Amino acid sequence: MVRRATFAALVMSVVIVVTGGAVRLTASGLGCTTWPRCTDESLVPTAEMGFHGVVEFTNRMLTYVLSAAVGWAILAARCHRPWRHGMTRLGWAQFWLVMSNAVLGGITVLTGLNPYTVALHMIAAMALVWVALLMWERSKEGDGPPKLVVPRPVHQLSYVLVTAIGLLVAAGTLVTGAGHHPGTPKDNKIVPRIPIDYDRLAQFHADFAFVSVGLAIAVIFVLAAVKAPQAARSRTKELLAVLLLQGVLGFIQYFTDAPELMVGLHMLLAALTWIAALRVPLALRTRADEEVTDQLPAQTPQPAAV
Repeated sequence: MVRRATFAALVMSVVIVVTGGAVRLTASGLGCTTWPRCTDESLVPTAEMGFHGVVEFTNRMLTYVLSAAVGWAILAARCHRPWRHGMTRLGWAQFWLVMSNAVLGGITVLTGLNPYTVALHMIAAMALVWVALLMWERSKEGDGPPKLVVPRPVHQLSYVLVTAIGLLVAAGTLVTGAGHHPGTPKDNKIVPRIPIDYDRLAQFHADFAFVSVGLAIAVIFVLAAVKAPQAARSRTKELLAVLLLQGVLGFIQYFTDAPELMVGLHMLLAALTWIAALRVPLALRTRADEEVTDQLPAQTPQPAAV
């Protein structure tokens, strides 16, 4: 049950990234004009708010579905016998990330879709994906201390790869902040944008993509050279495949003026790329069940029979 619950939480963490993107791409970022209510007078969207109000409010309601999935993961970990304290802590970490990101979403609305809070909102969502993935992976492992299955420098190289992917995602949020979809109808000129040339930011983002692809290829060869477990090598190849697909999609998106569907797919692939990168170092160590070291009390010698 723990595996199913943690997987549900992981899936919902990706869904909330995609639906959050849909709010922006449908120009519904201010569909609800305030927070935590939808309007000053109503908790829910009114008929006058139309499609945009429904989209924004639906995304807010999905936060409750996400919270329920996280709650299920926490309960499953707490009810497991023996109780896995580390798993429960990861579940609560997800809960507080959900709550903090909900507040960030509210601040984003109250600041009129400030691009920096929008970027922080996305980064916090990726942090949630990180913790959800870690909890799901840990559900398949024991609670013993981690043991590396490759030399330590190779394991450290995998974290360099993760860092590069993280910077790639962060650079993408800056492109979003200066790009074509501010989250409101195009005739709304009051939404601020990042005051940096869009083309320069897109090139900066592409540079990180090239670095990430190069590192992924390097890690594939290094893992083959040290005869790393097949699971680790397979995960790195999966990461490279997703990166290449994401790169192709990014270039098409750039040269076609960022159509909404393309941007939505790009956001989905960003979450999947992040997951694929995080799974690489997790495959380079093992966790067995903790060994029971308690010994039976010494027996008192019995007198010899007469």
